[in-house]
Order: sequence, then structure tokens, then C-alpha cells
Amino acid sequence: MTPVTTASTTLPLASRADLLVGSVIDSSTSLLAQQTHDIVRFAMGSPAAEAIPTDQLNEAARSALHGADAFDYAATEGDPPLRTALLEMLEGTTDATTAERLTITAGGMQGLDLAAKLFIDPGDLVTVESPTYTNGSATALAYQAELAEIPVDEEGMSIDALREAVERAGRTPKLIYTVPTFQNPSGTSMSLTRRQELIGLAQDWGSVVLDDDPYGMLRFAGEALPSLHELAEGDPLVFSVRTFSKIIAPGLRVGWVDADPSLGQLLIHAKQAMDTCTNLPAQRLVADFLRAGHLEDHLVTQRQEYRRRKEAMQAALTEHFAGRATWTDPEGGFFLWVSFGDDVDTEALFEVALAEGVAYIPGNAFSPARRFPHDLRLCFASTPPDRIREGVARLARAVDSLAQR
Repeated sequence: MTPVTTASTTLPLASRADLLVGSVIDSSTSLLAQQTHDIVRFAMGSPAAEAIPTDQLNEAARSALHGADAFDYAATEGDPPLRTALLEMLEGTTDATTAERLTITAGGMQGLDLAAKLFIDPGDLVTVESPTYTNGSATALAYQAELAEIPVDEEGMSIDALREAVERAGRTPKLIYTVPTFQNPSGTSMSLTRRQELIGLAQDWGSVVLDDDPYGMLRFAGEALPSLHELAEGDPLVFSVRTFSKIIAPGLRVGWVDADPSLGQLLIHAKQAMDTCTNLPAQRLVADFLRAGHLEDHLVTQRQEYRRRKEAMQAALTEHFAGRATWTDPEGGFFLWVSFGDDVDTEALFEVALAEGVAYIPGNAFSPARRFPHDLRLCFASTPPDRIREGVARLARAVDSLAQR
């Protein structure tokens, strides 16, 4: 533990305080708010302001929030109108489920925290993709896990590398964390074969698969894959985390956990020690939005627009970086992963790029062991095509400027 000394005393921090690494991604929001010049923002993984269905949400708010009871406490497992609307929304999809498996959460992050709280003891081995979602690995570290990073390629997490990592560790993982569809940050999706192999390994090892899938409904190309939730067919070892942050609006802070019914009361107990219940006005608003049938029309529009934005970004990257970098080709979601040669340090590049007027997240942010010094993540979802073209041009100028130093 690193003590914190105030003017009058040294605070007795818990040993886990040293492991609270936070999120470079979330911190970028504060950093960008401090800037006074024009910046093309490829950093935060968020829908664009114009992509949020503001009119329908305002309409839902007028309908759903007219009574005083909308501002009361809610049942910890979730408000019944939202639970009912969510079950109806998921019917017929790869995430179809039953009421006893659902717990409504304060966004996807609370779902990750609940999983870590229930399953991770200090020193437990947890495998994470490499690169991986920063907040997911940070959550495991906060519960004093020992992390093993598993490489990701065009088919998602390498199952062969997972086996090898477990052999080297000499013990099986307590938890396997994965973002299987349009992965954050790479944009890649785990192939069907690997999904099946992953579930088989987890069953052999008795490991929990933490299935984090915020982007699965945002497929704009290719063939749909069954979710890990569907492939597991109710296996209690698969713990699925979902959110409305990417498909409606992140500020709602509403998501859900789909877990074995045997965990229901434990999840309630754990959540009651966090926030008692998820924000009730937001739950009512989302429920009304779903009941009104807005979501499917909204998703159709967003899938089309995100495809257009991805293609604009890839065209701009080809114009400015052909032969100088490579990048992924996602079939959905929000992100491209760009890889440079050894001559480009993306952390050193960041300040140059920010001064030039473009922001991104450096690759090392997505690896606890800082394995990606020459890579970066770009979010295409948050920026219209004309601004994407300008942002990539600014990035090219920044790379050129750094090379001349």
C-alpha cells in the first residue's frame, strides 16, 4: 500500500487502493473538456450526439415520468415495467432469456463489477484479451486478480494462446473475460469455432466466462453469430453483461446482467451494497422507449450510419496511411484498431495529435502490461464522415510532425 499523507495525518488506505488504476478512456473526457481549440474526437467510445434519439427519449420522458412514483426507489433487481419490456425486446434474438436470469444494472460497468465481486478472490487468475477493454481489466485488478493477457487476432481471442497461458500458469483461471463481438478496442469478433471452444474449455476448467457484449446489436455487415449466452444454453458458468449505453444513450446508465438463477439473490445483495437500485427515472424512460417500439427503427438507422462512418474512416486511412499502417475491418460496433511500425510511439504522438486537433486512445491503454506502444484505437461512431476525413488528415500531419522531431 502506498500511504497518502495529508496536512495532518497519513491515511490508512487498504492494500487494494494501489490497484485502482482507473481508465485512460474515461479520463480522456475530462482532458478534452479542458481544450479550447477545435478537436476531432476519435477517443471516447460513444454514440455521436446526433445519433442519440433525443426526440423519442423526450417523448418517453413525458409519458413515463409524470408521476411521483417515478422518482422513488425501485426493486433492486429492476423495475417491473423495464424487466417486462426488456424480455419482450430480447425475444427471438440471440440473447433471449427469462425473468429469473435478469438483474437491471447501472450500465455495463456495474455488471462487470458485480461479476468481479461475486467470483474473484485476491490472487485468482483472470484471463483478459490483449488488447482488452480498459475498464474490464481495471475492475479485475481492483479485486486483486492476477491477470494473464491472451492475444487477439482477426478471429478474436486465440484459444490456443489461452490454453498455453493456462499451462504456463500451472492453474486454471477463475474467470475468463471477453468482449466477443466487435471487440473493444480491436473491432474484431470471435469466430463461431472459437466461441464453441471457449465454452468447452470453461466447462472443462470450471471457469466463469464473463461475456461482455455492448455492441452485438450494431452489426452492419457480415453474418450474425450466436452469442456466448445462446451457445452456452443456460450453462451457469456464462455470466453475460449488456447495456443500453451504445444502442440508445450512455448517459442513461442502464444495463442488465443475464446470469444463472442461482445467483439472483447474491446479485441483489451485492447490488444493495452498491446503489440499492438502478436510477428509477432512467429505467422508466427506457421502458417507455422500448414499449413504444422505437428501438428497432433506431438500430436500423444507426447500423446504416455506422457503416457509412466506418467506410469513411477506412477510406481516409487508406489515403493518408497506405503502406505506413494497418487497421482492422469490423462488421459492426464502434472501433478501428490501427497498427503502426516501430517508428511511431502512439503515446508520444498523443500530445502532438491533440495540438494538431485530433484525439484517440493510445494502444498501451488497452493492455495492463502495455504491449501496444505502436497501436491506437479510433472510434468512428461518434464523428460524421466529413469530420472523420479531417481528423485522419490531422492525425497524418501529427505523425509527420513527430517523425521530424
